Amino acid sequence: MSPRPGAADAPSIAAGNLRGALLLAVAAVLFTLEATLVRISAPVANEAQIVFFRSAAQLVLSGLVIWRMGSVRRLATERPVLHVVRGLTSLATWWLYYISFRVLDLALATTLTFTTSLFVVALAAPLLGERVGRARWTATAVGFAGIAVAVGPTTDASLGGVAIGLLGAAGGAVIVVLNRLLSRTEDTATIMTWIGLVTTFGSMPVAWYLWEPLGFADGAVVCLTGLLGALGMWLTIEAYRVGEASALAPVPYLRFVVAAVIGIVYFGESPAATLLLGALLVVVASLMAIRHEMRQGLTAPHR
Repeated sequence: MSPRPGAADAPSIAAGNLRGALLLAVAAVLFTLEATLVRISAPVANEAQIVFFRSAAQLVLSGLVIWRMGSVRRLATERPVLHVVRGLTSLATWWLYYISFRVLDLALATTLTFTTSLFVVALAAPLLGERVGRARWTATAVGFAGIAVAVGPTTDASLGGVAIGLLGAAGGAVIVVLNRLLSRTEDTATIMTWIGLVTTFGSMPVAWYLWEPLGFADGAVVCLTGLLGALGMWLTIEAYRVGEASALAPVPYLRFVVAAVIGIVYFGESPAATLLLGALLVVVASLMAIRHEMRQGLTAPHR
């Protein structure tokens, strides 16, 4: 009896999924450590400096990958305008992301990042011409109801901080859409290097104008912050390259657990029951939205 088609590939698929899950779990930890250092560095470095070092780290890592591939020609593109838009969107999104983690508890700020998948639903119709059905709108409504619960009257969250976090998540959704458009003709190394170029040169003037003197230890913390974010992004890309999106979908939500633990242990935060319930609703809704995104090919790293 001949083996079932594809059965011989099952072990390699399982191995790829396991490797992808491990990489994504490490990325979740790195992103949370990045956010923690953003909070710690608040007294000595401003957001402009953090964004600049994050951009520079991305450019260096991307350049090393291009160099290792031995093909600088990969930077050639017929879509420079779209690359610039993608880079500027990352620049704005990183800025909002870092501010939200400085003004909100780690667990709440992390929960807000999960709404990116919900914003993708709202953008799919006008930007990609997709039909958004009842199930997708239901998932979106449940998710934003979860946000309302998470920042309800029993919490002392800054509404301005919540708005900033949601704007950052909306920017992440725009990035997902731009990734999809660019990936039709560009490979990952090209996209990531262009992001590094645009964000580094775009953030440089503001960082220079707002520059605050940094001691050696403080400068090392700020550099490490940028490096953690860039490494987390590359691990995320590699994870989705070797693993199936459907198998990896739940893994990023490990970030909430890590953020809650660090918030409790290091910053003395105490997540309220409403935050936990709201986060659960957001995660469930996001997984519902991601399930549809995977069918449409929208699932992609969004920072």
